[in-house]
Amino acid sequence: MPGIVGLITKARREDAERQLLVMLGTLRHELFYTTGTWCDEALGVYVGWVARAGSFSDGMPLANEQGNAILVFSGEDHSEPGTPAKLKERGHAAEPDGPGYLIHLYEEEPTFPAGLNGFFHGIIVDRTRRTVILFNDRFGMHRLYYHESKDAFYFAAEAKAILAVRPELRRINPQGLGEWIECGCVLENRTLFENLHVLPPASNWVFRNGSLERKASYFEPHEWKEQGTLSPEDFHREIRDVFSRNLPRHFNGRERVGMSLTGGLDTRMIMAWHKPAAGSLPCYTFGGTYRECRDVTVARQVARACGQPHEVISCGPEFISRFPYYAERTVYLTDGCADVGCSPVLYGCQKARETAPVRMTGNYGDQVLRGLRAFKPTASAPGLFASDLLPHLAAARQTYSRIVDTHPLAFAAFRQAPWHHYGLLALEQTQLTMRSPYLDNDVVRTTFRAPEAVTRNNALRIRLIGDGNIGLRKIRTDMGFAGRSERFLGAILRRYQTFTFKADYAYNHGMPQWMARIDHLLAPLHLERLFLGWHKYYHFRVWYRDLLAGYLREMLLDSRTLSRPYWQKNHLEAMVRHHIKGDRNYTNEIHRVLSLELLHRLLIDQHSAGLGRPFNSSAACDTGSGGRMGC
Repeated sequence: MPGIVGLITKARREDAERQLLVMLGTLRHELFYTTGTWCDEALGVYVGWVARAGSFSDGMPLANEQGNAILVFSGEDHSEPGTPAKLKERGHAAEPDGPGYLIHLYEEEPTFPAGLNGFFHGIIVDRTRRTVILFNDRFGMHRLYYHESKDAFYFAAEAKAILAVRPELRRINPQGLGEWIECGCVLENRTLFENLHVLPPASNWVFRNGSLERKASYFEPHEWKEQGTLSPEDFHREIRDVFSRNLPRHFNGRERVGMSLTGGLDTRMIMAWHKPAAGSLPCYTFGGTYRECRDVTVARQVARACGQPHEVISCGPEFISRFPYYAERTVYLTDGCADVGCSPVLYGCQKARETAPVRMTGNYGDQVLRGLRAFKPTASAPGLFASDLLPHLAAARQTYSRIVDTHPLAFAAFRQAPWHHYGLLALEQTQLTMRSPYLDNDVVRTTFRAPEAVTRNNALRIRLIGDGNIGLRKIRTDMGFAGRSERFLGAILRRYQTFTFKADYAYNHGMPQWMARIDHLLAPLHLERLFLGWHKYYHFRVWYRDLLAGYLREMLLDSRTLSRPYWQKNHLEAMVRHHIKGDRNYTNEIHRVLSLELLHRLLIDQHSAGLGRPFNSSAACDTGSGGRMGC
């Protein structure tokens, strides 16, 4: 994923440069990435960066007019559009559509980067104060990993970059693994690797003379939690005004934006208020092969109502034929944060990039506006995991119970989003710039003032859609919400869509074992054809059973896999046989076991950047003049 890498150290320059180039090489995944390095031996800082060509953060490093303040920035900022012009009035040179104004914001704003709005991280070298500052966004969505050793502080957008130069860290952290198995993600800024951590949200860490001086934070969630609650009508007006005012910022920039439309309310609300000129916003929806799913049907209606083109990106035979490749890439690119079940998204994002390099989504909408929990501990098949691992699984459930005991929005924005949603975001960001207006600073801050009654259902979003575009309010969602006011018909449609959603979920991956046995007995009837594809476009339960059965046997019944200390060998063998036979459903367990095995092979057993494009290691670091080196 594009981002920064580097180290802050008192070590010899040649040793630091060598490590920097190795770290940077691990992030060079695509031909459309640009890279560079910048170093200041006197302050002990060695930093590299990877960016998508033409993206907001392409063109590092940034320097002020005097050359005594340097910024390497990754990600995006959606601050007020007039910010560069205001800085220009103060005598600074700042391009209107580029990141150059950011270094001047640092000079002018004592609270920098608190005023930035987006997913980002970066590093500032202040030669006058002789300090180095490492920072990230207030939600921690543009992740930075770090490791503190005796001789250096390492930081990187991907864990594998640090693992490449610190091989002693290539060990699984049992606590992190227990959380990953139970919750689908590692909690509390831990990682899957020993002594490798995640920079906390809103960090502003200060280094001096090559050493960490202060771990500071520029924002605490309680600043928003302590606001007064508004009445339902006052909140409706406030969130409507904030959302409609800030939404255009997320469509600005020098890159073409594509709208990733679904059949739900969150992307609909964006379309209701964005109001693009006819034919100017390409829209697309991910689809499958069994039938046209509800997402596609509804999204096409929404695009047509807004006068925009719409296409379907299908995940079918081409993806299945290359599943081993996409499974490996998914685990490798995200350092195991996304499991193989996310691989269709990687395939879809590669295709979506052909339409536009920026993907606008409705991600996090219901989590923010309703404070919904998107994950919880999920019990795996009894007997699968080794007894030594069981205490860590139990500890993960206890940790979850503790961290979820907070304000629902605080959990959704500051814990759920950067921990649970990060893996998928990291995977998507390898191909596209991902945007969502629902984690806009002002939107989240305002939503903390919502009365509890407003967050209990979908009425707020439906009303906001009607405020922006009454025509979109009349189109029913994939689950039967909104639409015309016929209560009886609406209730019937919602029940029908709920039934098809649950049936699709069961036949995709959530089928209980008793139902799997019955389904196996009725296999000649091919009942899955009746239910698959109504709502989801990927179908791993039947794929693992049929089309991918050979790959499963090759990977999961291999001696290396069976010898791992994490699971019971006999139970794993039986699990694979029963799933392929079709009389049991172990889709989620297969996701976990296959992903962990790939993680071992790609990042632990032997560290290799073979899945990425080799990096030109002949490039040298800058002497500190602020110049951008080759690559």
